[in-house]
Amino acid sequence: MSLLPALVLFSSLSFLGYGIAYFKSPNMKSEFKRFGLEKQGLLVVVLEILGALGLLVGLALNPILLLAAGGLALLMLLGVAVRLKIGDSVLVTLPAFAFMVLNAYIVYLALPR
Repeated sequence: MSLLPALVLFSSLSFLGYGIAYFKSPNMKSEFKRFGLEKQGLLVVVLEILGALGLLVGLALNPILLLAAGGLALLMLLGVAVRLKIGDSVLVTLPAFAFMVLNAYIVYLALPR
């Protein structure tokens, strides 16, 4: 398996897992409350799930891959900003930053050459 499909699969499964956890775990909803985003939690999770599915579809349709990975990178940039705003530590912020970088790298790899 080449690098791009492996990264896409990793990111997609991660975001799908996070999305499912939001509906299964009360802790996930309380995190959005802590962020001051209680009302936006469902929207964020739906965007993450759509992005995850878009990554998978994007393996066959490159424009969808670019849109999905770019959208997830932007969502994670906003996630990093929220965590910094509420005073989370660098260690706690690191996963959002890593997924931002990962999805930005997927965009880079998927750009037509």
